This record gives sequence, structure tokens and C-alpha cells, in this order.
Amino acid sequence: MDLRDELPVDHRLAQVYRIGAGLCGAALLAFGCLGLADGLDLFSTQGRSIAGLSSNGLLSLVSIVTAVVLILGAAVGGNTASTINITVGALFVLSGFANLALLDSDANILAFRMPNVLFSFVMGLVVATFGMYGRVSGKLPLDNPYYRHRHPGAAHPARPAALTAAPRNGISGPTA
Repeated sequence: MDLRDELPVDHRLAQVYRIGAGLCGAALLAFGCLGLADGLDLFSTQGRSIAGLSSNGLLSLVSIVTAVVLILGAAVGGNTASTINITVGALFVLSGFANLALLDSDANILAFRMPNVLFSFVMGLVVATFGMYGRVSGKLPLDNPYYRHRHPGAAHPARPAALTAAPRNGISGPTA
């Protein structure tokens, strides 16, 4: 059984994934477009301030590409949006650590400064949280499709407990 089959297209969690991906994608798109409109040097390690963050042309392009990925995830929705959110969020956090190590060096090709690192951590956690909402928890409700996928033998509120029992001798359904 595939989890994609378990989560209906119109499930309420799909809206959370879509809204999160769309909002974060829109913010990144605005930042990237502002940087490109300002005519920043592509590989400047000094960068210029755009919306309170240091940026260069390469960071603007990376921001736009990331925004497009998030917005496409929002357009697709469902588990795809959730998985994209979790992946992009993790990449943001990793980027924050990597660029923290590169601050004040010639290898700082994205012109990161400390506010950029903090933004990367915060944006990563926000995007990942949107993606994990309703998927990762110790107390998921019984009607949650992720809970049902992890606990196939558990009673479901819409199904009597006798119908959820494992079939015996190849016969499914309640046994006497």
C-alpha cells in the first residue's frame, strides 16, 4: 500500500502544505527579483543590502530557483508539497551551517553575512515545519492518514475493530 493512496487529494493537511510552500516561495521570489532588479554583481563576495540581507546576483538566482521549486510544490499540493517543504527546509538549514563556516572568506560566493545565516535557519525551520505538519508527531489522531499508514492494524474510527484485524486463512473480515 502506498501512502499516496491513503491521503485524499482534498485532505485538510494538503492546504497547510500548499499555503506554507506558497508563502515562503513568494517571499524568496520577491527577494530574488529585488536583487536582480538592483543589478548586483554575480559573484561579488561583499554583496549589497536587499531587504535587510546581503545579496549578490548568484544568491538572487538561487533564491528565484528555490522559490520556483516551492511554488511548483504548492501548485501540485498533497504529499509532494509536504516532501518538497521538508527537503527545502533541510537544505536551508544546511546552507546556514555551510555559509556560517564561509563567512569572511573568499569562498563566500553567495555574499552571506550573519543576518543571512539567521534568515536561512529561520526560513529552513519554517518551511520544514509546514512540510511536517500533521506528518511528524507522537500524538497523531486516529483518522490521520499518516497514523493509519504507520499502524495498519489499529482500529480506525470509521471502521469497527473487527474489520481491521489481520485476515486469517486468507479470509478477510470479522471472525467468529
